Amino acid sequence: MNIHEHQAKKILKEYGAVVPEGVFGFTVDELLEKAKSLKTEKFVLKAQIHAGGRGKAGGVKILDTIEELGVAAKELLGKILVTHQTGPEGREVKRLYVEESSNIDKEFYLSCLIDRASSKIVFISSDQGLSLIHIGRCRRPASA
Repeated sequence: MNIHEHQAKKILKEYGAVVPEGVFGFTVDELLEKAKSLKTEKFVLKAQIHAGGRGKAGGVKILDTIEELGVAAKELLGKILVTHQTGPEGREVKRLYVEESSNIDKEFYLSCLIDRASSKIVFISSDQGLSLIHIGRCRRPASA
């Protein structure tokens, strides 16, 4: 099952997890209208595609004003993002998500995956954030 970040955060919030307030839109106008309800000093704009590596591909932007958000949203909506998970053809950005900025003291990464070879659930965690997980996976021999 593929769900977008904004959908996952809505589910987490329904079960009591603390997540930043955010809104999504299929058009720039819709996004900007909804974003006016956010109480934040900065806006975090995120392309919603089913692939990791969005930040490195230019799909995540931190913006100071609603005007900057509008300009960045116009540039991002409809763009083809190419990441390590999309392949060279990339994926078109058809929806955008913007959330309130957060002051991050410590970053953690936690993932729950299905290992298809063993039909078991695997948890991956790191107290170094997502980057080291990707680096470790890339350096790990294929037989491991």
